[in-house]
Amino acid sequence: MAHPKRKTSKTRRDKRRTHYKAVVPTVVSCSNCGSPVLYHRVCSNCGFYKGKPAIEKAGAL
Repeated sequence: MAHPKRKTSKTRRDKRRTHYKAVVPTVVSCSNCGSPVLYHRVCSNCGFYKGKPAIEKAGAL
């Protein structure tokens, strides 16, 4: 196996890790019921997406 000849400096190590960062998910309110929903997802509360029913809720019988 290869062994490093020199210690990797903190600056070089941290430059390599610049792309590893936490991303806050985008949350919007549902256009139908107003509950918070992840962006580009069907609302889990009412089943609507972009103002149209996407799925039928099982409890709506």
